[in-house]
Amino acid sequence: MEQIDDLDEIVQVVEQSTERVYIRYSEGPEQDEEGPSYDYESGLELPGLSVTVLNPPAWWDRPTRDWVARRVCKYAELLQGAGDRRPWLLTGEVSGTGPDHEPLVVKPRPLAWIGSRALAQAVQVYSTRFDVARDSRG
Repeated sequence: MEQIDDLDEIVQVVEQSTERVYIRYSEGPEQDEEGPSYDYESGLELPGLSVTVLNPPAWWDRPTRDWVARRVCKYAELLQGAGDRRPWLLTGEVSGTGPDHEPLVVKPRPLAWIGSRALAQAVQVYSTRFDVARDSRG
């Protein structure tokens, strides 16, 4: 699988795809084929892979780049102390939602790995374009 090392290339993939594009943090598609995802709090098997949507919703009127950077950073903490876990892009069929309201995808179609340079760019955009850690209570 190819690797994308530039945030703008990820944005292009999202904008040009006819399907929803997702990001997943795991050891990769081959490892994910070996077994299901689990809800670690309940111990239940999930009916698909937990993913995060990279396509902005209809109400989003800022640049797609901002949305993608924010979503890439959403679960980046999963990389800390995670061994071989890496972020990758995919499409697939939604089979339901997980315990955190995230889509669960079956029949994943891998698109590309996300490289460390693109991750760093996403963190930079997220930290400069957003009021990070502010909540809706003002």
